Order: sequence, then structure tokens, then C-alpha cells
Amino acid sequence: MIKIYNDNLTNRKEIFTAVEEKKDLSAIVAEIIANVRSGGDKAIKEYTLKFDKVLLEDIKVTGAEIDEALAQTEPKFLEILKKAANNIKEYHSCQKREGFELKKEGGVIVGQKVIPMAVAGIYVPGGTAAYPSTVLMDAIPAKIAGVGRIVMVTPPGKDGKVNPVILASAYVAGVDEIYKVGGAQAIAALAYGTETIPQADVIVGPGNAFVAEAKKQVYGKVSIDMIAGPSEIMVIADNKSNAKVIAADLLSQAEHDKMASAVLVTDSYEFATLVSQELEKQIPLLERSEIARASIDNNGKIIVTKDLTGAIEVANAIAPEHLEVSIDNAMDYLPLIRNAGSVFLGRYCPEALGDYYAGPNHTLPTSGTARFSSPLSVDDFIKKTQYIYYDKEALAKVAREVEYFAKKEGLTAHAKSAVVRIEEQYE
Repeated sequence: MIKIYNDNLTNRKEIFTAVEEKKDLSAIVAEIIANVRSGGDKAIKEYTLKFDKVLLEDIKVTGAEIDEALAQTEPKFLEILKKAANNIKEYHSCQKREGFELKKEGGVIVGQKVIPMAVAGIYVPGGTAAYPSTVLMDAIPAKIAGVGRIVMVTPPGKDGKVNPVILASAYVAGVDEIYKVGGAQAIAALAYGTETIPQADVIVGPGNAFVAEAKKQVYGKVSIDMIAGPSEIMVIADNKSNAKVIAADLLSQAEHDKMASAVLVTDSYEFATLVSQELEKQIPLLERSEIARASIDNNGKIIVTKDLTGAIEVANAIAPEHLEVSIDNAMDYLPLIRNAGSVFLGRYCPEALGDYYAGPNHTLPTSGTARFSSPLSVDDFIKKTQYIYYDKEALAKVAREVEYFAKKEGLTAHAKSAVVRIEEQYE
């Protein structure tokens, strides 16, 4: 059963500290990465046989396999995928940025170029569930950014095939290449390249603990989006809310995995009790009831605050991945919210809208990192290069000042380089 607390500063520090058995995967993952670096495709196939129990002759998904997947996909679902993709495109197109150039007096030009990554690697989980939404959320911003080559990796099923809905979503999103490989070995392949899989400039997408550890270890060789932890939802709700609805929203994240955290923050103890009771009614009815049960029992919490302003303070202190604000005039509270991955405002805005359809990205910072990091966006698939141009007269005006500055740092070669081009003017 979910635990109910009165708000205090100590509780806030523990709200999203999930109960788990700590395992150090660093050595295991480091060995996998090293083997893929040295063994390439051969190592990939060996790990696929070991972990996914399938022996693959070819790891690249063929056009025929994609055509087969599209034929197997229900037309209604394909249409919904396209509508969701259009919403995602519309939203993320607003994020696209241009470079700039400042032309100053006296022959000085400074500016910044925005350059899309050449190759983006997208990891799509397999295992207990298929996530076509992840394909759309990760590939479409890369496409909008202008990435030249979008490469997707995802583990195969025991039949050696990729889930048809994953392939259908990749087709809709415009993914260029798909490879049947998952886990840390997939991240290693994207980071270093193999005979078949190209080396990526950036790797994005959620995964299990092995994937997260691998991304952590290859960061620096490639860029990554974030190190994602277990799913989180915080719901701020008053006693005018429907307990049945709020319980359903909490369970929408609890069903992800046993490590997921679902938290209600309310100014009413009576409402907290109603939601607790409703959770007990709904959990047994879920297809993933065992997972939801473990999540709610181990990591679920209800925090009772003095008022709604206090509830917002809790949210800002915790910085949840998803934050629902189920109160009247919810938009009025938006300026007060500083720390959250994605905010869902009003009584008719379930978190599931953001997961699938509305347009904003669902790859979000977790574990309190929303205090300083952002959702996946077009910015994750670009880099910025700055440039400077001075003509001879412009350099002559400032060379001695640059020389003076450099000498203050004890860097005499820097100082010399500032004046050597024009020093005859000073002699």
C-alpha cells in the first residue's frame, strides 16, 4: 500500500529515492565495450546469442522486413502514428535555431554556425514492452535538426525479428538504418563503430541499467542525451480532483517497472486517503499488476502539504520527470514551477498525452536532474562552431591589449602571436 506523509524537508529529500538492490555493473559493461571494440560484428552476434537467445546471420534490418512490418501493422495504428508524428514535428520545428553573425565597425566579424550531427544513434528498448513512441520522440528531432544519418539499434525477439510496430514507427519517423542489437553492446557499437554499424556522433534513448552504464562509459567518445533513471510521476491535486482519475495517473508510471516512482502531493489528507483506497482497487485490474504493485509498495508516496503553494515547493525541490497539476486555473501556477522535466496542466491533461501524442518530447531528465537539464530536443542533435574575422587594421587597434592580457597569464607565446603580424607598426 502507498505510504502517506506530512510534508517536511527530510521527506522531500527521499521522495524519489527508489528502493533497489545496488549492483556495480561497471566492470561487466567495460568488458562488453572492450570486446565490441576489438571484435566488431562478431562480438555483437555473440552477445546477441548470449543475451537475446538468437543467432543472427545479418544484424541489419532489410527493406523487405520493414515492408513486412508495415503490412502487419493495423491501418488505424499506422494513422495514429502519423498524427502523433505530425504533432511532434510541429512542436520540435519551433526549436530549430539558426546561427548569427555580428559585423562590427573596423573590419571585425564574429559569429556562430549551427551544424547538425553527421550520424545520430538511437537506442530503442525491447524486453517487457515495445515503445514505438520512443522511436518517434528520438528520431523526429534528429530529422528536424538536419542529421545526415539516423541509425537505430534495438534488440531482436527470439524469432530474430524486430517488433513490427517498432519498424513501422521507424518508417514513419524517417530512420535511415536499423540494426538488431540491444544492451551495452549496442551502445558500444554506436560509440566505436563496427564493420556494419557506423560510429555515431550522439547516442540518445532510454534503456536498462546496462544501457545507462554503457552510455556513461562511452560519454566523451560520443555525445549522449542523458543518463535516465527509473520513470517518475508527481501529481499535484486538490480535493476537487477525482480520486479514480488521479490513481489511474499514478499507475500510468508505476506500470513501467518495479523501480518506477509515483507520488501524489495534495493539500487534503482526506483526498490522500481516497486515492490510496482507489489504488488498491485499480492495481489488481492491470495487466502489469505485479510491476505496479511493487512500484507503489516500494516507491509510491503521498505527501500532504499545508496548501497548493507548498505543493509547488515540493515539486521544485524534487524536480520530477513528469509533473501533473490537477487543480483549477492550473496555468496560473506555471510561473511558479521551476524544476520539472515536463508539466501537464489542468484536470484533463494526463501524462499519457505527452508520452504519445501531444508533441513535446517524452525523453526527460529523471532523478532530480531536471534542476539543471532539459528534455530531449533538436539541440541534442546539433553542435555550434564560432568564428572570428579581423582585418589588419582591426588587429592593429587591439594587438597591444591582447599582448598585455596574455603576459598577465604568463603566456609569452600568446603575447607574441598577437603582435607579430603588425609589430612593424610599433617599431
